[in-house]
Amino acid sequence: MKRTTLREIAHSRSGEKGNHSNVSVIAYELADYPILLQQVTVAAVEKLYGPITKGSITRYEVPSIGALNFVLEDVLEGGRSRTLAFEESGKALSSLMMTMPMSVSDSYIERSTHMLKKDTQ
Repeated sequence: MKRTTLREIAHSRSGEKGNHSNVSVIAYELADYPILLQQVTVAAVEKLYGPITKGSITRYEVPSIGALNFVLEDVLEGGRSRTLAFEESGKALSSLMMTMPMSVSDSYIERSTHMLKKDTQ
């Protein structure tokens, strides 16, 4: 097994509504969805976001598109227009999600490596 980051396996979208944020994680390849299911858990998300996760976190699974959606409650300190904590906006939260450490098989071809090979062809 080797270590990589989530950004090598998936991309992310995010949004904000009031005091809550949602962060979606979508596998680049549907075949990698089981990696997300196994490793991108509520516990892993809580650990990654640390003290800014004051409310609950709910994970929704969307297997038809290889995606997970996390709703983070009470994470925006009163809402986007009321907080001075701009690093906790939805966009920043999705960028942070992409740094999550992941374990993959030694033979796994990371997206950055795959893209480099594609560019040289």
